Amino acid sequence: MTPRFSTQTAQADLSPVPPLPPRERILAAASDLFYRQGIRAVGVDAIAEAAGTNKMTLYRHFESKDSLVAEYLRRLSGKSQLFWSHIEREFPGLYRKQLEAWLEAAGRDANDPQGRGCALANAAVELAEKDHPARRVIEEHKRAQRDRLAKLCADAGLQQPEMLADELFLMLEGARVCAQSIGTDSPCCNFVRMGEAIIAAHEK
Repeated sequence: MTPRFSTQTAQADLSPVPPLPPRERILAAASDLFYRQGIRAVGVDAIAEAAGTNKMTLYRHFESKDSLVAEYLRRLSGKSQLFWSHIEREFPGLYRKQLEAWLEAAGRDANDPQGRGCALANAAVELAEKDHPARRVIEEHKRAQRDRLAKLCADAGLQQPEMLADELFLMLEGARVCAQSIGTDSPCCNFVRMGEAIIAAHEK
């Protein structure tokens, strides 16, 4: 359904938008460059230029590029929490519906022709150093996503919810990689149907 809006809302949307503060501009620029070009390929000079600022200002807000990378990934992780909150509000207490909503959203994400896969998984490949400040962000995020999915499978009354969550989680991770290596006409285009079949196999 198309959301309704009043003329007052439309007029408000045309009002001048105040410029972002430097820290937010730096994060926005870094987020786009890191995702599109890769973390290692992007230097602080390019980030500062894209943010309309300079390296001195960048280092005033972030002590190093590594800390900027960690904050970039932390922000992305936070956005995924908003998705879980959204489906809970959309289908309160309807856990099977929430699982279906997750499956549909995951399928759209895996098959996004403009996407470059999961930013956190991409970062994990690039950042091999286990002591990199972003590694903890990545690992905690991935574990939390898998655990959230397992809880939802259990709440939905499905058999072996831990195993089901592992199957769905691994399928999504693989579908994102497959889309990057082969394209959206690869097996990832069957993600939703495959997920439905896996879920059906766990029904009581």
